[in-house]
Amino acid sequence: MIAEAGVKAGGEKYGAVASAYMPAEGIADQKRIIEDLLTRGVDGIAISPIDPANQSDLINQACEATKVITHDSDAPGTNRLCYIGMDNYTAGRMCGKLVKEAMPEGGSVMIFIGRLEQDNARRRRQGVIDELLDRNMDPTRYDAPGEKLKGNKYSIVGTLTDQFDMAKGKANAEDAIARYPDLGCMVGLFAYNPPLCLEALKQSGKAGKIKMVAFDEADETLQAIKDGICHGTVVQNPYMYGMESVRILTALAKGDNTVIPKGGFIDIPARQIRKDNVDEFWKDLKEKLGKK
Repeated sequence: MIAEAGVKAGGEKYGAVASAYMPAEGIADQKRIIEDLLTRGVDGIAISPIDPANQSDLINQACEATKVITHDSDAPGTNRLCYIGMDNYTAGRMCGKLVKEAMPEGGSVMIFIGRLEQDNARRRRQGVIDELLDRNMDPTRYDAPGEKLKGNKYSIVGTLTDQFDMAKGKANAEDAIARYPDLGCMVGLFAYNPPLCLEALKQSGKAGKIKMVAFDEADETLQAIKDGICHGTVVQNPYMYGMESVRILTALAKGDNTVIPKGGFIDIPARQIRKDNVDEFWKDLKEKLGKK
C-alpha cells in the first residue's frame, strides 16, 4: 500500500503511466504478473523478487525484453540494471541495536520471519544476529537456522519461519512464549510478524514483560510503541522505493542511462522509530497514504 502510493506519486511527478501489482499467491503469481506485463510491452518493470535464486531465469528473460530494476529485495545474480532500497544487513544491525536498548543486561532472543529464501530476509536476519553477538561487519555471513547462537550477553534461541501463513506465524509466537519461560525479547522481521507476536503476548499476559522489537510500520506496531509494549521498530521507506522506481524507469525509457549509479545501488536508508519519534513518523505516513 505504501509503495503503491509512491508509485502513484511518481507517475504524477514524472509524467508516466505507472501501476503497482502485489502478487497474492507467491512466486507463481509474481511470474504470471511479469509475463503479462512483458506481453503488454511495458517500457520498464521494477521487481521485488520473492525467491531470487529460483527466479533468475524469469528476471533475465524480462531483462531481454525491457528495462528491469529491483527494489525492496534484490536479485544481484541477474542482469537487472540497479537495486533501489536499503542495505538489509545494516538495517538488521539497527534492529539488533534496538534489542540491546530494550534489554541492556542481555538475555535470550527469538526471531520471527516469513521465509529465508529472499535476499532481504537473509541479510536482515543476519544483521540482527551479528549485532547481538558483537561480530564484525560481514554481509556475506550466514548462520543456518536450527542452532542456538550464544554471545557474551545475548543468545538467539531460534528463528521461526511461517511462509506468510498468518495462523502459523501466530502459532510460532505462542509456542515460543510457552516453550521459553525465560524468553527476553521477540524480534519480528516482516511487517506482519510484530502484530502477531504482540497479539500472542497480550493473550498470554506477557506484554511488556517480554520485550518486543519490530520491523516495518504496521499500525499495530506503531500503536504498541506509543503504548510502551514495543520498544521500537526499524522502518524502510517503501514510498520512496515506489517513487524512485518510477523516476529511474521513466528516464531509462527516454534513453537516459545516466540515472543508473555506479555499483547499481540506490540507497534509501532505514530508520529507527521509538516512542520519542513515533508520532511524527506516523503523521507523515498517514499524510502520504491520504489518511487523517
